[in-house]
Amino acid sequence: MDPKNNGLGPLLGHVAQLSKACMDNRVSRWGVTPVQAHVLLYLHCRGGQASQRELTGLRRVKPSTMNGVLDRLEEKGFVRRSVSGSDARSRLITLTEKGAEQQALFRKSFLEVEQVMLRGFTDEERALLPCLLERVIQNLEEDQTLC
Repeated sequence: MDPKNNGLGPLLGHVAQLSKACMDNRVSRWGVTPVQAHVLLYLHCRGGQASQRELTGLRRVKPSTMNGVLDRLEEKGFVRRSVSGSDARSRLITLTEKGAEQQALFRKSFLEVEQVMLRGFTDEERALLPCLLERVIQNLEEDQTLC
């Protein structure tokens, strides 16, 4: 089945599948899973800290699954877990210096993939594409009845 002939949804799905496979392949060379890489990138974007609950919601996984992801990241020295000062039941996840260095490598790899995706685009097309995709996201988020 050719995604181009079946509408926007399958086309976007095919793009997502190809880009995810390419990005996953690049981070796997460092011995981490894609989910682990995304957790490190997210922590960096959040100033180096987030609650375990926030990470679980972000990745849309069960708490036990996120616990396993964080166990592996902690074993590698990429994150540190501590009890939240405001709620003893809550765990705070902090990016370590080693984790920050690692996420920088992931970010560089993802930017390389982005360059491949945008090869042959004009400057105007490069600027327009994210705007159009943001509008698609906004439309879908506003009309949850379709999702």
